[in-house]
Amino acid sequence: MTTEIETPQNNDSAPKATSGRSSGRLLPTLLFVVVALLVVLVARGILARTHAEASLAQATERNADIVVRTVHPHLGSPSMELVLPGNIEAFSDTPIYARADGYVRRWYADIGVHVKAGQLLAEIETPELDQQLAQAQADLSTAEANANNARTNAERYSGLIKQNAVSQQDTDTFVNQAAATSSAVRSAQANVRRLREMQSFEKIYAPFDGVITARDIDVGNLITAGSNGGAKELFHLEAVNRLRVYVQVPQANSRAATPGTQADLVVPELPGQHFTAQIARTSNAMDPASRTLRVEVDVDNPRGTLIPGELATVHLKLPTAISSVIVPVNAVLFRSEGISAVVVQNGQIAIVPVTIGRDFGDSLEVTSGLSANDQIVVNPPDSIAAGQKVQIAAAGAQ
Repeated sequence: MTTEIETPQNNDSAPKATSGRSSGRLLPTLLFVVVALLVVLVARGILARTHAEASLAQATERNADIVVRTVHPHLGSPSMELVLPGNIEAFSDTPIYARADGYVRRWYADIGVHVKAGQLLAEIETPELDQQLAQAQADLSTAEANANNARTNAERYSGLIKQNAVSQQDTDTFVNQAAATSSAVRSAQANVRRLREMQSFEKIYAPFDGVITARDIDVGNLITAGSNGGAKELFHLEAVNRLRVYVQVPQANSRAATPGTQADLVVPELPGQHFTAQIARTSNAMDPASRTLRVEVDVDNPRGTLIPGELATVHLKLPTAISSVIVPVNAVLFRSEGISAVVVQNGQIAIVPVTIGRDFGDSLEVTSGLSANDQIVVNPPDSIAAGQKVQIAAAGAQ
């Protein structure tokens, strides 16, 4: 039997085997750590990218909302002021003609003179009329004499007929003559009164208080009675203590222009002065050519400040039957489908059709479609659409 004796190995061999096993275990660990780190890094990158994409989406969504500036309409006035031109005319305006033919003896009032009713303006010589009156008076005396004679004969024959001293025919003849001559007397008397009335027209009097605006006569002028043919106007008289102002009100406002409505007058030549008046009457008929209503405004003019014939600016305070709101002119869209306003409702855009009333230049009157509680977008872009989300700018932001 053979015995094998193991030869002792070098002492360095054992440690070397241990070191190899340790290195074999460390490598997987390192690989695991590296992979774990890579996984962590990839996860962090993915999370960062996802967060960035979410933030970008939110920012994009926020930036997609238009920032708008809004205002609230304010209620319109219960009355509207309508400014129209008006023609000032005298309350009473009349030419003065002669009623009798003759020559101007003298005149007493020139243009611009204020006269009173009944004041003597001129005197006319009427020699032909005087002769006619003298003849008429003589004819009256003759008629009265004939009437007295006929009446006496009628009374005499009426007494004799009772005694059968005269015939009935003769009696009837004298009674009828008395009646006829009595009628002739009345006719002559009427003729005398007519000529005396004509003679009273030798003096020309002012028919009312006013101002003489024209004098077309002079001493010695031949005057023809009447106002037709070759008759000459003696004077022109206008009453200026109270004036009429005629205004043509458009059909759209004619229903509100009723008597008693307040009005103010302004004359360009009198800056800073206002004259209070009111509508006195209307024509109650539209002018078919201009579709306007003729309105008369009466204004007191005790000092004669206003002059007939002037052009005035009339401010009519007309009541409004429709409630309205006032919006800036840049809050209205003018599109092919009509006039509209952009209103913000629950963060979204709504396009609201509106009806425009008056145009005040920098603002507009809206009679339908809006209320005072609406939020109206100012300067809306043309591309804005209904349903679009918007953000309202903070107060004071431009």
